[in-house]
Amino acid sequence: MKKPKWVVEKEQAKKADAAATVWLFGLHAVRDALLNSKREKLRLMVTLNAKNKLEDAILTAGITPDVIDPRKFKPPIDPGSVHQGAALEVKPLDWGSLADVAIGAEAPRLILLDRVTDPHNVGAILRSAEVLGASAVIGTRHHAAPETGALAKTASGALERQPYVRVRNLADAIVELQGMGYIVLGLDGEADATIETTLSGQKDRAVALVLGAEGPGLRQKTRETCDALAKIDAAGGFGSLNVSNAAALALYASKDHG
Repeated sequence: MKKPKWVVEKEQAKKADAAATVWLFGLHAVRDALLNSKREKLRLMVTLNAKNKLEDAILTAGITPDVIDPRKFKPPIDPGSVHQGAALEVKPLDWGSLADVAIGAEAPRLILLDRVTDPHNVGAILRSAEVLGASAVIGTRHHAAPETGALAKTASGALERQPYVRVRNLADAIVELQGMGYIVLGLDGEADATIETTLSGQKDRAVALVLGAEGPGLRQKTRETCDALAKIDAAGGFGSLNVSNAAALALYASKDHG
């Protein structure tokens, strides 16, 4: 009996995910990945200079690097990337399911990204999420920045420590979080109330903050699924903020609601 098309596609996607690898580059990103025991490391390419700088991390990882002459150092990454003589092939990290990262912390906070595709923005958001204590950053499997070397470099090590989970459908994820007791706020510069006002008196609630891409903002389905829309209490207005800056301010504003 012939398998239905959707079953075949699902199996092919699963096989592709299993085979997928990521090339991380730059001394900072490579060092943090080498020191991450949860990261599966496949191949390390370094110049002699980079090898000397990464010596402790290489020993800790127990990996034998390919030491390459700087003039012949051409890892399979974007030629314009600033690699600093270090490139590491790895498997993407597996942080588990949405529930795995959403449950556990006291009054947890999550960042949800609605079609934010720029890896530099997502990397910066991961960095802010780690600094400001978010439980995880949630993106979508399609129309979202995948785990890449550029994202890792911008995240400055946060990719190894800050959960980044990609879900199939953002609206379904919002509903799932609401079922766990989260209040889900969509960020919108035209909203009537600020984040602080909306969360007033809800000190012990788990909070999820949903941000859209700069320009288009949140999709209609996302807006309708959120519990409320809120804006950042800023003189300039949300529209002028880069999405990564907005994420940092939103996390800060939601930190001590009560």
